[in-house]
Amino acid sequence: MPQTSARPEGELYREEKEHGSALFPFNIYPCTIPDDFDSVPLHWQNSMELIYIKGGAGLAQVSLSVMEARAGDIFVLPPKTLHGLRQSPGKRMEYENFIFSTTLLGGSDDLCVQQYLMPLQSGRLTLPVRISLEDAGYPALSACLTDAEEFCRTRRSGFELGVKGAMLRFMALLLAEQNLPPAQPDSVGTARLRKLLQRIEDNCAAPLTVPDAAAVCGCSASHFMRWFRKMTGTTFGAYLNERRLAAAAELLRTTDDTVLSIAEQAGFENLSNFNRRFKARYGMTPRQYRSGT
Repeated sequence: MPQTSARPEGELYREEKEHGSALFPFNIYPCTIPDDFDSVPLHWQNSMELIYIKGGAGLAQVSLSVMEARAGDIFVLPPKTLHGLRQSPGKRMEYENFIFSTTLLGGSDDLCVQQYLMPLQSGRLTLPVRISLEDAGYPALSACLTDAEEFCRTRRSGFELGVKGAMLRFMALLLAEQNLPPAQPDSVGTARLRKLLQRIEDNCAAPLTVPDAAAVCGCSASHFMRWFRKMTGTTFGAYLNERRLAAAAELLRTTDDTVLSIAEQAGFENLSNFNRRFKARYGMTPRQYRSGT
């Protein structure tokens, strides 16, 4: 994970990856926990995301709520929503991420943009977090995602129009029977968490002790440790180690830097400690991970 330049205070922790292209900002990512990774740490992005659970079960966190994710569930994550996934003990979960910019749905200054897309992008339009098999509108909503999958699989001429139409239909169906209140602003706790995650993401290699992290959040070290675990479901040390190992894994995939250099860039001062932690996390040494063996 390359270092990013410093962002303004209000530009909180977010995923930087671009999805699709500038002219067609849409992509589908199939993933499996724990085969691909044990967890997806809390993050947010400017894009919209739909998580479609295709099989098995796991845990999903949306803002401060942790809930079971079951086969068939669809999680709806508007732009800038804090979210993450993790494994349920002994269980496997297959899912697909549908990630797209709201500009895919419309860019001209018409009624749809003013009444729906602008409020959606800014967080003023509240949507249901989870759609389950038992919900009345589920068959039609899941059919939209199945259609988008098929258009992307075949990639026939005009598939982009099909994908756009499927996502527009999904949003229309989602809103059709909703009497939704305005979105509520972030709680103080969520805002503090975003600020800390921003600090880690901007430079995960920088030394960051528990007292340092507690100071960022404006509380004592003892309170911080309890609060962080309650907010994220993991300890601060485990979260920081996970982010550093993920940064190292990305550098192994995308650069030719030496393992020693990558360990240092990811915040590990001791190479043997890095190798041990990396193997415990990914089941192979950094060199094996890079070579794909």
